[in-house]
Amino acid sequence: MKGKIVKILSNDYTVKASGRSFVCKARGKFRKDGIVPLVGDECIFDCDKKYIVEILPRRTELVRPMIANVDQAFIITSVKEPDFSSNLLDKLLCIVEYNNITPIICFTKLDLLNDDEYSAIEDIIAYYRKIGYVVFKNTDIASICKIFQSKVTVFTGQSGAGKSTLLNRLDSSLNLKTDGISKALGRGKHTTRHVELMELCGGLIADTPGFSSLSFLGLSNADIRDNFIEFNMYRDKCRYKDCMHVSEVDCEVKRELLKGNILKSRYENYLKILKR
Repeated sequence: MKGKIVKILSNDYTVKASGRSFVCKARGKFRKDGIVPLVGDECIFDCDKKYIVEILPRRTELVRPMIANVDQAFIITSVKEPDFSSNLLDKLLCIVEYNNITPIICFTKLDLLNDDEYSAIEDIIAYYRKIGYVVFKNTDIASICKIFQSKVTVFTGQSGAGKSTLLNRLDSSLNLKTDGISKALGRGKHTTRHVELMELCGGLIADTPGFSSLSFLGLSNADIRDNFIEFNMYRDKCRYKDCMHVSEVDCEVKRELLKGNILKSRYENYLKILKR
């Protein structure tokens, strides 16, 4: 029988198929063959013996959080407590783009900003929309709910950004645990302990453990460049086809930066990521 792994706890794999859930074990040969089942995997399983016998080919895969066959990543971005981190947002966008997953940005906690701070965030939101990203505020509940239909969506972002809080607002029956901000550390306390797919608004979503570091394993500097999507609009006007937009002469990206057509923080974050 074909199903989808929606939850993994220790060696127990919850597989959903035909509206039913089955708690299964994985075949012993998986470990021997180096196969690691992930939440989101499509699989073939024996519903009588409760064993997963085959993991089907994956469309997409993320290492952190460990999840497969994701259609879109919902990037929760706090603007206060914890403070807005453009660097973390741009890292996430780069990794998500590289993995051929559609990124969606959602800004949270805007009610904590003063007027000047709110205006600055509005400018940032306008820029990300201009370069092609879908951007929500966490108050856009009806619009947010529509994007989940028939999709597998991963929720991600820094700890304390409000992932679980937003999910509870979208569906109060989820009753996900939330917690405050650690004043000593300046970031959220981890409240989600495992990756699990849950039904929401006609699709499947994953609330994932928060994290404070990201891996660019497998990405070359050229991959990072190519996944800062607005740079690609200007590359053809650079003198060199392989221009990295760092120290090269006659670089159109740097000219557009000086004109204000590229957000300064985006370019600065690009340089930081290259040095990783």
